[in-house]
Amino acid sequence: MTTAAATATATASLPRATSPASATTRRLLTAGALAAPVWAVVSLTQALTRNAFDLTRHPLSALANGSLGWIQITNFLVSGTLFIAGSVGLRRALLGTPGATWVPRLVMTAGIGMMAAGIFRMDPMDGFPAGTPSGTPDTQSWHSNLHMVSGMLSFTALAAACFVLARHHSRAGRPRTAIASRTAAAALIAGNAWALSGAPAGALTMAVGVTTAMTWISTTAFRLRTPV
Repeated sequence: MTTAAATATATASLPRATSPASATTRRLLTAGALAAPVWAVVSLTQALTRNAFDLTRHPLSALANGSLGWIQITNFLVSGTLFIAGSVGLRRALLGTPGATWVPRLVMTAGIGMMAAGIFRMDPMDGFPAGTPSGTPDTQSWHSNLHMVSGMLSFTALAAACFVLARHHSRAGRPRTAIASRTAAAALIAGNAWALSGAPAGALTMAVGVTTAMTWISTTAFRLRTPV
């Protein structure tokens, strides 16, 4: 709740474009703005409806398994594509400001990582899909290992993008927004650290952290597409 409150408080002070962007730039920023909502809605709908899935035990990536796994695979590919398109819009919208180089690069990297995570599916685990043995598999397939690498690439890029955005906002005299940007990055890092430690409900903290950082990037793209 603290992370959500901080994000909501700072959203009002996020910068809007100071001049009308081109139609192409607005479309690209709209794609970036849609990335997090598409990811969250599709993932959470499945998490709440698919048989044997438990959000406290199963990472959202596990939804790529089973007869309906194609839905989450498509979600990875579409959301990653939207972030890649959004990164081009961010490069145009942030031109000449602090972070104009690295925010777009990092968001593009996150998008590429998401697409790779969709291509390389993680293994079934801990009772999901229904009928899978309990616990973590003793060995992982090559595609599951590549999924983990792709996910970590995407998570690292998202956190770094939030930190660079914090510097952008600090330089622009928006301290509350800078704090919210750092908070989004910290939520992602803490959520993943908790999950990797094997602590209870690690899958849930990971989902919250990743979604928070993604939402911050999408919110930034949305605000930049709308001229004051």
